Amino acid sequence: MKVAIVGLGYWGPNLLRNFNALSNCNVQTVVDKREGLFGKFQALYNHITFTPNFDDVINDDEIDAVVIATPVYSHHPLAKAALQAGKHVLVEKPMTSTSKEADELISIAEEKGLVLMVDHTFLYTGAVMKIKELVGSGELGKLRYFDSTRINLGLFQADINVLWDLAPHDISILKFIFNEKPVSVQAVGASHTNNGLENMAYLTVNFESGMIAHFNCSWTSPVKVRQTLIGGDKKMVLYNDMEPSEKIKLYDFGYDVKTNEEKNKIIADYRTGDILVPKLNSTEALLGVAKDFVNAINTGDKPKSDSELGREVVRILEASQESLKQNGAEIKL
Repeated sequence: MKVAIVGLGYWGPNLLRNFNALSNCNVQTVVDKREGLFGKFQALYNHITFTPNFDDVINDDEIDAVVIATPVYSHHPLAKAALQAGKHVLVEKPMTSTSKEADELISIAEEKGLVLMVDHTFLYTGAVMKIKELVGSGELGKLRYFDSTRINLGLFQADINVLWDLAPHDISILKFIFNEKPVSVQAVGASHTNNGLENMAYLTVNFESGMIAHFNCSWTSPVKVRQTLIGGDKKMVLYNDMEPSEKIKLYDFGYDVKTNEEKNKIIADYRTGDILVPKLNSTEALLGVAKDFVNAINTGDKPKSDSELGREVVRILEASQESLKQNGAEIKL
């Protein structure tokens, strides 16, 4: 299989490295408008053609698939052109700028029988795969909350706010482990850069079952935090991505609530048990993304991070944008 990588910015070199490592895949062409970047990569990948022209990929019948790692606003036109040219597409997160754009890409891919996949890398980490296993087995019980914090100092984006930049990671994890569709979202945030793009924001996603998800995202924190708490009515999980080895801790903690009608009080019985640190798969997540994309093309299997999940993430982000405009109003989905 012959693949083209589009974009050599922050994430493109990582995609190039991992696709180049696959034995059943050949990276044939790399595209970036900034030709000055080519020198250092040509020394490492002298078998690859580097070009500033995306049309060189579209017009090359030998290229089977295109991997897009460019700014969000360019995802739709680039992916659309590649799909219309009969090429499978893997696109960086978020999939598109609007759910309407996502719908169009999915429609083209289905019509032409092509794989359209989104690079939600965290779904391929050992930690998230273990969490999905725990949730799926019922070990956590009925999920009650998903509370994530993803904050650091920078990188400020010029075209999207902090929710569009950071929240896709955790929204995709939520959608991957929890199948229920959300019913509404609420978001508040602030811009301290005078460009109208929020650099810190809080997003709440509500579900009919009563499960609630909360996302704290910021580019202005003095410390880097990547932490998620997932609570069920049986057990709870702490996922700390900054931990080098013990990223997942399973807490056999919980509570039962009773009502004392005579005294009109809520009585809670607390349970504290063992803390388990599960063993995790340590394979690089992005290599898993590359393998899943190539496998989906070769076998027709549905990829883990498929276009439907990608569209759902965009739908939530789109609604969060509307809520921000309305000062935190609840937006129905």
